[in-house]
Amino acid sequence: MPPAATETVASDAANSTAPAPYLNTMPGSDFNWQVTLAKKVVAITGANRGIGLGIAEVCLANSAKMVYSFDLMEPGEDFFTLQKQYPNFRFVQTDVTTEESVEKAINQVVEETGRIDGLVANAGMTKHQPALKFERPELEKLFNLNVFGAYFCAQIAARKFIELGIKGSIVMTSSMTSYRPNRAAPSAPYGATKAAVRNMCHTLAMEWSHHGIRVNSISPGFVRTAMTYYVEKSPDWDIKMQYYGGMPRLADPRELGGAYVYLLSDASSYTTGIDIPIAGIVGAW
Repeated sequence: MPPAATETVASDAANSTAPAPYLNTMPGSDFNWQVTLAKKVVAITGANRGIGLGIAEVCLANSAKMVYSFDLMEPGEDFFTLQKQYPNFRFVQTDVTTEESVEKAINQVVEETGRIDGLVANAGMTKHQPALKFERPELEKLFNLNVFGAYFCAQIAARKFIELGIKGSIVMTSSMTSYRPNRAAPSAPYGATKAAVRNMCHTLAMEWSHHGIRVNSISPGFVRTAMTYYVEKSPDWDIKMQYYGGMPRLADPRELGGAYVYLLSDASSYTTGIDIPIAGIVGAW
């Protein structure tokens, strides 16, 4: 084959392997995120910012009667911006690692509204470092918030549902790391806490089904928050995404909200004991 023809074939081969233009699936700015939670009172732990705040916005956009943020931190600018748009968004200072604090917060919601229909156990923390460097105090801190906090929030909410005769819904925030390692930022203890959260939902759903209480979980992938914004700025981000597969971007927290709304709503009355991975097919699960 003449040299010119060889060069043409090589060029064509290179072009055939080039990735197609990426079409972003993020809804446009005019998307109204609407699915109804009319008449529902929902509490979300850790909703002053990040994923919790995004869940709160979608719940409010879908006609929730009241949404409460149970958070240890004082609200910031993002919280108050959303509250200006939705005055039925409120903050109750709560330490979710303390049962007394959680019970007090739930009682306050019931005193103010007469009911509580849903609880999202979302508050959590992470720490990414090699397993050989983790010490017991760091593990205890992770498990205390991510596992014990979620468990007792669910337990206390379930007791209140039973007391009030409400067919309530509990949704826990797990993680894609409950299924598989995060190669970009490994954390064996964090993955273990989120696997515990995902697993406990199955048994709680079984135990509490005769009370009309549903328990499910959501496993997010890469989500853009104050703790993860830097990820996309890393120089090897494009290469990492090439090998992860899936959608090469972080999710907007509101993109998770539809699943939470579904699980909190009466539309999911036959849905319990499941986990919904929302990870842009990262890692092909």
